[in-house]
Amino acid sequence: MARPDFNLLKNDFPMLQKKMHGKPLIYFDSAATAQKPQVVIDAITDFYQNHYGTVHRAVYELAVYSTQAYQTARQKIKDFLNASKVEEIIFTRGTTESINMVAYSFGKAFVKPNDEILITAMEHHSNIVPWQMLCEERGAILKVAPINERGELIIEEFQKLLNPKTKLVAITHISNSLGTINPIKQIVKMAHQAGAKVLVDGAQSAPHIPIDVQDLDVDFFVFSGHKMFGPTGIGILYGKEKLLDLMPPYQGGGDMIETVTFPKSTYNVLPLKFEAGTPMIAEVIGLGVAIDYISNIGLESIQLREHELLDYASNKLKQINGLHIIGTSENKGALISFTVDGVHPLDIGTMLDLKGIAVRTGHHCAQPVMRFFNADKGTVRISFAFYNTIEEIDIFTNALIEIIAKLRN
Repeated sequence: MARPDFNLLKNDFPMLQKKMHGKPLIYFDSAATAQKPQVVIDAITDFYQNHYGTVHRAVYELAVYSTQAYQTARQKIKDFLNASKVEEIIFTRGTTESINMVAYSFGKAFVKPNDEILITAMEHHSNIVPWQMLCEERGAILKVAPINERGELIIEEFQKLLNPKTKLVAITHISNSLGTINPIKQIVKMAHQAGAKVLVDGAQSAPHIPIDVQDLDVDFFVFSGHKMFGPTGIGILYGKEKLLDLMPPYQGGGDMIETVTFPKSTYNVLPLKFEAGTPMIAEVIGLGVAIDYISNIGLESIQLREHELLDYASNKLKQINGLHIIGTSENKGALISFTVDGVHPLDIGTMLDLKGIAVRTGHHCAQPVMRFFNADKGTVRISFAFYNTIEEIDIFTNALIEIIAKLRN
């Protein structure tokens, strides 16, 4: 496949043609949420304008169309992840709900007092708090595998924490605050040898690198549509069919039932057992189109392009006096967190905004990481997608140098 012209692909995104404070928008916050290509926007508009009807519940033409489009999107996601069955793809509202769903349902089925849940010190709050809540409810124990000064998981210490009491390992694929890419295949093998199941938070990996859940052998894999150049309000939980079958429903309501009587109800088959109520139909269809868009570009090409951007930006930032990159793993996703001596991250972010440059500042929902690196005020984070350019990085670094000089005077 020929390498696409990424500079032209930027034209597919209407938001990236905007001006902010009179300057062309430079969007360096795709780790928080990605911009949407016109094809995704058009697909959602077309559905609401020309085809809208609910799914599963009627025989009229609009409902049939909606159901077919909805299930086609599920098939696309199954193929995108290389899951073995469409029944293993559960629609949720996002990564956070997917993790909470597993914490509730897996916890109810398998976690007992004094069992252990193992996470790492680099997790997003969404992969910490649900497990704390589970442990409090079930009388289980939360263990945390440490990281080193480069922001990498210390594999030897992780290995030591695995034991027969470990029921589940929950780990990020790519850290949202450090960029570290974890060796998931190795971690899954270690966890399975100890008898534990593994949930991988793929919010930062699914849009950027190829994912094969069967090759990785993960038990659960979760991600969000809005980081995938798709709509907000739609997420994915992949789970192995045998596990999902053994787990109780997360919510009760319509569609997730087989029969309802006042004495007792019985539950539907997968995936409907976990999809109570009228689903996010337009969002699911939009995500399906976003996956088509990504797949047409090719995730291998995307990964290569974003690595070029990461290397170029890292080398530019290393030349700035007093700037410290937080997270220096050799295996990194396309994001950079940094601090600057004597300058508050919020001030940098505010002044960059006035130049039309959108970056993230703060703790990035990763307060334990910030404490580990003594970044009490947080960091500035720039994160790339394939629609970013070398020219944008040059404009950003020149603006950053100018801003630092002003703020230090």
